[in-house]
Amino acid sequence: MSLLEVKNLSVSFKNGLSEDIKAVDDVSFSLKENEVLGIVGESGSGKSVTSLSILGLLPYPKAYHSQKSSIKFQGKELNLDNEKQLEAVRGKDISFIFQEPMSSLNPLHTIERQIAEIILTHNKISHKDANKEVLRLLKLTGIQNAKERIKSYPHELSGGQRQRIMIAMAIANNPKILIADEPTTALDVTVQAQILDLLLELKKQNKMSMLFISHDLNVIRKVANRVCVMKDGRIIETGTVKEVFNNPKHEYTKKLIASSLSLKKTGKSGGKKILEAKGINISYPIEKSFWGRTLKEIKAVNNVSLSLNTKETLGIVGESGSGKTTLGMAIANLAKYTGTTLFEEKIINKNNKKEIKNIRKKLQIVFQDPYNSLNPRMNIEEIIAEGLEVHFPEISKEEKQNKICRVLSDVGLDRGILSKYPHEFSGGQRQRIAIARALILTPEIIILDEPTSALDVTIQKQIVELLNEIQQKQGISYIFISHDMNVIKAVSDKIIVMKDGKVVETGLSEQIFNHPENEYTKKLIKANL
Repeated sequence: MSLLEVKNLSVSFKNGLSEDIKAVDDVSFSLKENEVLGIVGESGSGKSVTSLSILGLLPYPKAYHSQKSSIKFQGKELNLDNEKQLEAVRGKDISFIFQEPMSSLNPLHTIERQIAEIILTHNKISHKDANKEVLRLLKLTGIQNAKERIKSYPHELSGGQRQRIMIAMAIANNPKILIADEPTTALDVTVQAQILDLLLELKKQNKMSMLFISHDLNVIRKVANRVCVMKDGRIIETGTVKEVFNNPKHEYTKKLIASSLSLKKTGKSGGKKILEAKGINISYPIEKSFWGRTLKEIKAVNNVSLSLNTKETLGIVGESGSGKTTLGMAIANLAKYTGTTLFEEKIINKNNKKEIKNIRKKLQIVFQDPYNSLNPRMNIEEIIAEGLEVHFPEISKEEKQNKICRVLSDVGLDRGILSKYPHEFSGGQRQRIAIARALILTPEIIILDEPTSALDVTIQKQIVELLNEIQQKQGISYIFISHDMNVIKAVSDKIIVMKDGKVVETGLSEQIFNHPENEYTKKLIKANL
């Protein structure tokens, strides 16, 4: 008998204005004892809504299930209208690890209090014994200096530590089923590998079953026994991991598997040096005296030098906190720094605003999250044209329209979108709009800061291919910042590996991937396999 059985599950959301939105459409699957079932699909496929339905965690009554929908745990129907029954199961028999721990943990309570609450809710136990159990769970989930960390608040912990706290809460009552909804998406690759190893070890120790939701096929391949592939609210293919990955039947599954990125094919650069940075240092004060004098500081970028040729992509890779984004901001003159930068062999005067403005025509930047970097009050035409109005106010309306339409075509978008607003587009479309905004000035260099990290694998591949195609056509140089070695290898000619504000290794892309010398580089590459 299956531990969990979901049959004919359909979930809709009341729209209020038009026809209700069906997010999950007649989904059926089962989870056996001591099994990991992976549910994989892109954003909007319905995988998270499916998992949240199991414990009645959707925003009811706006969300509702069809009459045929059935969710059984150990052969007994879970009545989603019976809150008392659900509360007895939630956190005890079935636990949930949410995607973003910073949003899921209470910022006003200590870690000790939040984990103890889960234990006290389902067990007759004293506060003293509950706190002892919290300490044991922190040690079990690999929290360093657990005795000191137990009194910490969520904001005082790193992303990996917060995710470990969420796991500690989820396993606190030794559940029979652990539902993990994208538990590693926001984490660096090395931390991601640690969390996956931890979950599999805890599953083995506690004899749990797991429902693992992800858009990342590599993660599913590592953790799951069986897999369900979802698209547009339906399960379109299911089978063992070996069957689905080695012999996919559905075209969409084949497309997902084919979305893996390969090493960029590069010839000899042959270009001249367009940008050079020498001895870049950036420090931030972490403690000041009463008079404002810096007592302690952290060095975000420590004596970094680099160069970039025409028609070349320089990849800057490292984990969160390595200093890669800060370095990119300095090169774009968006952060204060010491050291020297040269553009076309001329030293940039950081204090000359006119000179900096002229350089920004030729050096543009694309940020990580286009939803936040695109002004929600401006339509697409206004967003793309903004740079032209700043740097080329004299051009005619007709010439401006021609440039906008040409650049939209370059990024694979239609001119019919010009009157629309950012919220009306998908993540991939918004990133194309952000790239179009950078391209409109025909720059010589574009700095791309994690431009694919928030995207599904198929969209990620499209954006990488688009950037490579634009580079071939227009001869633009890129500085591509990422924590993902798979993306870096698909775009880069040269690579700089950063750790703790320093460059630990640099070289040609092929050299770095085939013959890495630094142990940290080897660790990053291994974590992406």
